[in-house]
Amino acid sequence: MQNNSENPGRENKKTMKGLVTLEQFIADQQALHAGATGAFSRIFRALELGAKMVNRDVRKAGLADILGDFGSTNVQGEEQKKLDVIADETFINHLSRCGEVCAIISEEQDEAYWVPGGENNEYIVSIDPLDGSSNIDVNASIGTIFSIYRRKDMSRRAETADCLQQGIYQLAAGYFIYGSSTMLVYTTGNGVNGFTLDDSLQEFCLSHGNLRIPENGKIFSINEGNSADFPGGVSRYISWCKEKDKETNRPYGARYIGSLIADFHRNLLKGGIFIYPPTAKTPNGKLRLMYECNTMAFIVEQAGGMASTGTQRVMEVIPSELHQRVPLFIGSKKMVEMAVAMLQG
Repeated sequence: MQNNSENPGRENKKTMKGLVTLEQFIADQQALHAGATGAFSRIFRALELGAKMVNRDVRKAGLADILGDFGSTNVQGEEQKKLDVIADETFINHLSRCGEVCAIISEEQDEAYWVPGGENNEYIVSIDPLDGSSNIDVNASIGTIFSIYRRKDMSRRAETADCLQQGIYQLAAGYFIYGSSTMLVYTTGNGVNGFTLDDSLQEFCLSHGNLRIPENGKIFSINEGNSADFPGGVSRYISWCKEKDKETNRPYGARYIGSLIADFHRNLLKGGIFIYPPTAKTPNGKLRLMYECNTMAFIVEQAGGMASTGTQRVMEVIPSELHQRVPLFIGSKKMVEMAVAMLQG
């Protein structure tokens, strides 16, 4: 994949001193490229503002009437939460106004949202506005997942085919996590950087430069409540994780929050594997290729990890529909390699 000429995500130099805000970081990286137009800066500003607004609503969730069910279902047949709908509307509004986006595909929308007056704009944003929304009412970590693509052909009007691109064509991918602190983690193909929201300044500040996931880890994350429906290879791998073996520091610890973004973020920092395998109930897996899996795959690969469907690299899957689901094995490279080998063996 070719690097974007206005890439804001190149590794932060160790010589930088003091507080570095997200806006400063992007501007510094943009200045390195003579042909940069500022398009990425405008898209990231829209995402940043949307995340600050969602973070505000998450923080006051217990005080305002935004908890619980919205009373409708999304295209996946899942019950929408009030905050799901608020987050979806917030990001669509801000991205539509930034002047760079022609289409937004959202996990909460049946079809692509075509930005009014944006037919000549170059970029497409894929977004899961509120990942882990089943955890809203219990105060567990939730987040926003996004990817940025360039439309395939600027000589014609944008169409759905422009939205159905393999993950290898992502220009940027990232997530905001709303937890004990609010963080942005993102990549543009030159490493992964993390920014933490300073509540007093209301600025995202560089806190985790050049993030690298450990090559091996001690955590496995999977919903063992579905173990009766696991493929044989997955069951063998989980049993292997639980065995005692001093040489490989087993048994591993089981940690499962039930929110992809929360489980992924912990494993990114500490090392581990997250698995959502195919089951009898969900033979194609449960997680969405365009809104979750491609994004996390790009990030984890840039951090030195691995993401697989169990049969192929996630980012090489050719999408056939906006809400396509795939199995996911993602995290520390050696752990994913072992899990996939057992699945295929």
